[in-house]
Amino acid sequence: MPSNQLITIERHIADQEHMHSEASGKFSRLLRDLMLAVRVIQREVRRAGLSDIFGMAGGKENIHGEMVKKLDVLSNDTIIRAMRYGGHLCAMASEESFGLIPIPDDAEKGSYVLLFDPLDGSSNIEVNAPIGTIFSVLHRVTPDNGSEGTMRDLLQPGYRQVAAGYALYGSSTVLVYTSGDGVDVFTYDHTLGEFLLSARGLRIPKRGRYYSINEGNAVNWYPGTRRYMEHLKSNDKASGRPYSLRYIGTAVADIHRTLLHGGIFLYPSDRKSPNGKLRLMYEVNPLAMLIEQAGGTATDGRGRVLDVVPTDVHQRAPIICGSSDDVAEAMKFLAEDIEAIEAERIAK
Repeated sequence: MPSNQLITIERHIADQEHMHSEASGKFSRLLRDLMLAVRVIQREVRRAGLSDIFGMAGGKENIHGEMVKKLDVLSNDTIIRAMRYGGHLCAMASEESFGLIPIPDDAEKGSYVLLFDPLDGSSNIEVNAPIGTIFSVLHRVTPDNGSEGTMRDLLQPGYRQVAAGYALYGSSTVLVYTSGDGVDVFTYDHTLGEFLLSARGLRIPKRGRYYSINEGNAVNWYPGTRRYMEHLKSNDKASGRPYSLRYIGTAVADIHRTLLHGGIFLYPSDRKSPNGKLRLMYEVNPLAMLIEQAGGTATDGRGRVLDVVPTDVHQRAPIICGSSDDVAEAMKFLAEDIEAIEAERIAK
């Protein structure tokens, strides 16, 4: 529902805190620090063409062997700098960094961990297409006694997230956020320097008219995925087919459109990436939490993706998510892919 009230994100966070008598204020301060980092990143994104932050970062590669761009490095460093001395985190992890990012020895260690993709869709930077920042917050599971966090604190299934969201840097800067009580949307007002509530309790339609998938991977698709794509493109007026393809190549942007207009987003298992392509901890889990909180469905092709127990902070996972009716229909086709994957695994 569009908001007709003038509410900043700081006030929104404070209002939510007052609903919980046991709240200490640490979680609210965590979010305020993270919003500062988002403001800095969106400023740099908007002036990227005027400053020397286009292009590659001197031949550097990230943990995944991908070439890192200057804006990736800047975004990653900005979030780390904004969060490491806040006193609310015991550990962090980033898609762009190796392993656990420790909190400095001279900093207070808190009750939460933060996982983030500092700049999703960085391949779209130079073409001025939407890019974004994705984040996930969890309670630590090791003793909350001021000690440093460990990998145990990071390697938790997605259903344990206490908050998740993304910032989308497009025609406007939009923050989409949940703390487990629905999805709210904030739009950045550059004249005020504030994120203002623009939609409260966002709900995804039960069925949409759009599908989002990288058709360039079609040569690697399993039979079920291929048949489902043919199904979506076939004529059937009663069910609103054919669907229209919408694919930007920035997961945040494709998920944002799916949340608003319904339909389905797929990055499934295929023969090139049988374990999926997107990162479970930095992309799949936070985006899946938002989809579920908005009334949609998110699966890895086998079951609820938020139930997956991670074994590595950088592991990948398939995701099929969006409108509940669309995902349910897709799973009837994609069940065939699970059989094909198992057959190939046994054959090896």
